[in-house]
Amino acid sequence: MIKLTFLGTSDSVPSAERNHTSILLTYEGENILIDCGEGTQRQFRKLGLNPCKITKILLTHRHADHSLGLPGLLKTMALTGYNKTLEIYGPNGTKIFMENLFRTFGKIEEYKMNIHEVSGRFFENKNFFLEAERMTHGVPCNAYLFVKKGQIRIDKSKLKKYKLPEGIHLRDLKLGKNIRYKGRIFKAKDFTFVENGKKISFVLDTSENKNIVPLVKNSDVLVCEASFSSDMEKKAREFHHLTSKQAGEIAKKSKSKKLLLTHLSQRFEKKKEIILKEARKIFKNSHLVKDLEVVEV
Repeated sequence: MIKLTFLGTSDSVPSAERNHTSILLTYEGENILIDCGEGTQRQFRKLGLNPCKITKILLTHRHADHSLGLPGLLKTMALTGYNKTLEIYGPNGTKIFMENLFRTFGKIEEYKMNIHEVSGRFFENKNFFLEAERMTHGVPCNAYLFVKKGQIRIDKSKLKKYKLPEGIHLRDLKLGKNIRYKGRIFKAKDFTFVENGKKISFVLDTSENKNIVPLVKNSDVLVCEASFSSDMEKKAREFHHLTSKQAGEIAKKSKSKKLLLTHLSQRFEKKKEIILKEARKIFKNSHLVKDLEVVEV
């Protein structure tokens, strides 16, 4: 199971209900933080989450509402015993940006940190891969994919039915090999099934561009900014953002299964239904997330 925890869902100006942008993706021992707006570590505390479990940080871009929480979070991790190597990924200019942060707020000496400027597929293991694509936001900016690979799983109900104990022989079943137990042959195809992969896309802070739909195609979940309503499309274009209508169109064109809208402007805090209705008019399975909401995929 993949878990998305929305730590902050506002745009550049927070409200009483919404903190600056930050999302935590949790899967199989990985805790991947996407952006780290001001106040992110307080959101960790509210949910009882431990920032020392963070394994990777993906920065979409350097604007303050997506990055100003980094100095405090990194220092807190140092003071509370973080003992891993922290991998930080971002678009072009991320290394200089991080150097300037350390020059201003002090270098972290307590643990190792690697800073990467990425595009395309930049991380992969046997369970999942991460991919980045350039967006248009006035400064270097990335959208990101998290793709869980399809995997062969053991049908444990059948193990129980045939009284097959768990053990090293199960590894052979997952490799497609038949096994012998107590003089009987058990065929791999009868005890295994392929669990479908999952694709989660994060499109935060960008104007409409040709890279988005191909990147997020067939997403199980598309997390997308919706800073403006459709009647403010000109202003959205001026500030390099998307409207809720455009977010719905992206979800529909990409054949995504679910659209999660975020990065809500304070101007819509008392009239959120405008943003949601515009997206749902085009893409029915749209949902406007709120701070501290958890979505399981």
